[in-house]
Amino acid sequence: MEAIVVEGLRKQFDPPKGPVAVDTVSFQIGEGEIFSLLGPNGAGKTTTISILSCLLRPDGGDARVGGFSVTREPEKVKALIGVVPQDIALYEDMSGRENLLFWGRMYGMSGAALNKRVDEVLELIGLVDRQKDRVDKYSGGMKRRVNIGAALLHNPRFLYFDEPTVGIDPQSRRSILDGVKDLNASGVTVLYTTHYMEEAQELSHRIGIMDKGAMIATGTQDELVRLVGERTRIDLTLDREAETLAARWRELPGVSSVSAPDDGSMWLSVQDANVLMPKLFDGARAVGARIIEISLAEPNLEMVFLHLTGRALRD
Repeated sequence: MEAIVVEGLRKQFDPPKGPVAVDTVSFQIGEGEIFSLLGPNGAGKTTTISILSCLLRPDGGDARVGGFSVTREPEKVKALIGVVPQDIALYEDMSGRENLLFWGRMYGMSGAALNKRVDEVLELIGLVDRQKDRVDKYSGGMKRRVNIGAALLHNPRFLYFDEPTVGIDPQSRRSILDGVKDLNASGVTVLYTTHYMEEAQELSHRIGIMDKGAMIATGTQDELVRLVGERTRIDLTLDREAETLAARWRELPGVSSVSAPDDGSMWLSVQDANVLMPKLFDGARAVGARIIEISLAEPNLEMVFLHLTGRALRD
């Protein structure tokens, strides 16, 4: 059963010459799935979430959430969803508990039922011991957890997470990812946006890859990786001349693509690693560079993005 159906969504800011943030995007999310929108900053992920949250009206297309249209029945959609925004939406001069009580009242909750639910949510997000502290005393990760708690108060059927781990420490990130999986295991359907390939790989039943406002591929991780074909990834680190060698190696027969960040690391998508590796060492030697590390890896979503767009996911 499709819980969320998106059909031809389009959004342009400042038409007719402004940027097209979402360009005829379509996808479906099944009941009980975690579906991730993966793409770089500016891909259109947050605009898509905003439309599905009924905060922005699309210029074209429509979406149904739990069977209700975001354009014709926004109030019914809002009753079904919880949204964890990219930016922290809390009052820093109030305690964690006071923030949850405030947002609970915004959902129409009150009295003993609200207090009971706030107790349950504080337990879920692991902040019972710090619930009376002001939010401005919290770490970034703790603030994120209260943000998530606010979205859980009314027991939503659908949860949207928009880049929830940006700018937080690894321990808090781990807590959030585990929390997303636990919520999904309890029956909540999750729409999750990220530009971190590792998060999409760990969490998702299916993934939609977005770039420049368009949906360029959807599927399970295995289905997406098959788009790359029978290729191998070679990861290596150079002591110098990475940019020069990247340009040369792109021209080698059997090299499908090369990604070369500025830190001396590089990876190549190749048809036959056994044939290519001696040529890589010869090329490095010819320009006076040395390969410090080299390893082989199976294709991943980074390779898929490069294959589909011609550039690395974090470019």
